[in-house]
Amino acid sequence: MKNILIIITICLIGISIFSCKSQIQITNQDTIEDKSTHKIDQLLIQLNNSNGSDVLVISHRGDWRNFPENSLEAFSSAIDMGVDIIEMDVAKTKDNHLVILHDNTLDRTTNGKGLVSDWTLDALRKLNLKDGLGIETKCKIPTLEEALIVCKGKALVNLDKSYDFFNQAYDIAKKTSTTKQIVMKGYNKTVDQVMADFGTKLDTITFMPIINLDNQPNALQIIDDYQTKLKVKAFEIVFSKDTSKVLTRFPQIKKKGSRIWVNSLWASLNAGHEDNEAVKNKDSIYG
Repeated sequence: MKNILIIITICLIGISIFSCKSQIQITNQDTIEDKSTHKIDQLLIQLNNSNGSDVLVISHRGDWRNFPENSLEAFSSAIDMGVDIIEMDVAKTKDNHLVILHDNTLDRTTNGKGLVSDWTLDALRKLNLKDGLGIETKCKIPTLEEALIVCKGKALVNLDKSYDFFNQAYDIAKKTSTTKQIVMKGYNKTVDQVMADFGTKLDTITFMPIINLDNQPNALQIIDDYQTKLKVKAFEIVFSKDTSKVLTRFPQIKKKGSRIWVNSLWASLNAGHEDNEAVKNKDSIYG
């Protein structure tokens, strides 16, 4: 198992799962809606229970081992695997449309070149995405709306890199009736800034601050402020060394109502406790 993120009671783990697409089809629309609503409500109950023993699986940019990252195909495959949360990156085009792409430039992940912000949506539609080996595919850059429709009723959606234009993203979530599925990230923002920027939207979405233990020496105070004023349900904790006293405070943070998310994809984000190492020695990392 290699690379899909998992929120457990104390950490987030990356795994890779391979499975065929589901052959189950539901023809009654009311049944589909009932099942979708129930699934999302159950996921939110699990996410909001900081002391639960549930394991929530989060796919990073979708199933990027088997499809181009941040593609509709990658999201659909991850959902078919049974993941609970889809992480995706939001970017803005020259003509003010929101699309799903991680980098500021097109060079690494598409057959185009230059800044995403220099391209119109129509022009981006003509490009092809590359897979993890850099090979061009027939997959296309999706819009945020298209991505939310794929995930609607099937998984929570973690929006990354979208803080500065979240109002626009929120409007798209409202249009697609997916607002309660949104888990929004934010870094280097005080709780007062977040409350001022998002206002009543915080009543609908889940906001998750990113805490970097290497760059924020007052991390415990930041965490306390968020838990006291906003009662956030999760923190993403990033650290290159496992010597911070914050890491010993996970039980207290959880007891006060917040899950802990540790990104285990790359060693620089988790002091070396990363997925590929865990495959070789599960107890030393996941254990």
